[in-house]
Amino acid sequence: MADTKSGREKQADNEERRQREREITEARTRADEAEPPEETEDATDDTRRESDDGPGSSRRCHRRGCDEPATFEVLERYQEETGHGAVEATAALCREHADEESPTNLDLAYDEYVFRVTPLSSMSETDTA
Repeated sequence: MADTKSGREKQADNEERRQREREITEARTRADEAEPPEETEDATDDTRRESDDGPGSSRRCHRRGCDEPATFEVLERYQEETGHGAVEATAALCREHADEESPTNLDLAYDEYVFRVTPLSSMSETDTA
């Protein structure tokens, strides 16, 4: 096909049609999935409570594929990309992954920028879990 305006428009229309078809197929596939149990909302609340490091906290490492108990919490506070506020990112990590952690948003650092790795207060409990 020659590189003409109508040819480019036809290719773009075809790509948009294929994208819509993919989205519809994915939506149908997701519609067949079972709804998550209502406990999921409670689990989110529990996760938030665990970040308080209360007694009985048994968090696992945040890294994908790692089942080690979390022993450190990493906090990074940086400026939102739009410049309209701060973003706080936290992750509970095992010792090995905490050793590998480093600041990732230095380009968005500002006066109140924070990068902190702190041991979890319940470290001895998670070691025995």
